[in-house]
Amino acid sequence: MAATPGRRGSVAQAANGTWYFIVDIGHGADRRQTRRRGFASRRAAQAELTKTLTSLDQGAYVAPKRVTLTEFLQQTWLPAIEHTIKPGTFESYRRNVRIHIAGRPLGRRLLQDVGPADLNGHYRLLLAGDDDHRALSARSVAYIAAILHRAFRDAVRWQTLTRNPADAADPPRPHAKPEMRTWSAAQLRAFLQSLDDDRLSGCWWLLATTGMRRGEALGLRWADVDFDRKLLRVVRTLITTDVQRKGTPGFAWGTPKTAKGRRTIALDDSAVAALKAHRKRQREERLALGGDYRDEDLVVCEPDGSPVHPKTISYRFAKAGRAAGLPKIRLHDLRHTHATLALEAGVHPRIVQERLGHATVSITLDTYSHVDLDLQAAAAARVAALLTAADPDEPRLPGIL
Repeated sequence: MAATPGRRGSVAQAANGTWYFIVDIGHGADRRQTRRRGFASRRAAQAELTKTLTSLDQGAYVAPKRVTLTEFLQQTWLPAIEHTIKPGTFESYRRNVRIHIAGRPLGRRLLQDVGPADLNGHYRLLLAGDDDHRALSARSVAYIAAILHRAFRDAVRWQTLTRNPADAADPPRPHAKPEMRTWSAAQLRAFLQSLDDDRLSGCWWLLATTGMRRGEALGLRWADVDFDRKLLRVVRTLITTDVQRKGTPGFAWGTPKTAKGRRTIALDDSAVAALKAHRKRQREERLALGGDYRDEDLVVCEPDGSPVHPKTISYRFAKAGRAAGLPKIRLHDLRHTHATLALEAGVHPRIVQERLGHATVSITLDTYSHVDLDLQAAAAARVAALLTAADPDEPRLPGIL
């Protein structure tokens, strides 16, 4: 028998030879008993009983629950946090839980039994891959580890766990970001000049001349484009959700990535002309389809007016780039190309930040540090030219020849 003031507990041996303990939970009218079975020895049962009594006295006791990690994530955690995060973030969490945790050995473990070693083993499996799952990059596994860390943190906060096992786990460190690929001004010009017969030419011009994100361009409406003032407003973005039915992707409208993402972008004359030609072609498609056309006022859409899947637009961009005979870059690299060319042209970094919708100018400078170094070199050369001017009438600083 072991006890602490106000509480009672006992250890006994079961008919099958294993040991168990019974302990009082609660006080007075709320008093009830719980038991834990399956201990190999009296000592092990007694040690766990003592730990349970201590946690009860400290108010840190968590009742055992036979809930798997997958059940907790999908049935408790995700529904609870859905309203607290952006729709795109929520869909990313849900997709990663479904693909990379549920159905895996870790997902079948009881939530309260998951330890750091289990997490480390899961990270190794994700990195290695198997016959049914492709190997993931260190960056992807680190992202999944961050999702799990938040979920366990919330479980502790909700008194479902006493500790966060992810605190003692060792997820992989993401490798350095891959080297940024961009087109030169001449290559971008060649690409844009190759688009006469491309029904998505307006989309390519839009992305190349504004630096918009893919989802922002796919969510843009004609109502948000002001041709007279040569402006457009970024107020929403297209995100993908779990499939609604087999073979049909789900779509939803979300908000831009950051508060600065809600922005107004100035358009140049060539972009305005390209968008007007794009709208003219789109109206012809609408007339041809008549009542079958889905009018959602989208600037970038399928021939029937429906949204374009983000992966589809990326595939079509790659195809257009190959047709133009240009080096392979990702669709997102059009954004990098726009920013790089702007900075190289001497556009102030804060203006570039505002066009891209970065939260701070430091993000812009960090992302395009390769351009920043070139600008520094050019600035140093200009200052040096001033200091070493050959005009004899100019005053010289002491020590400058």
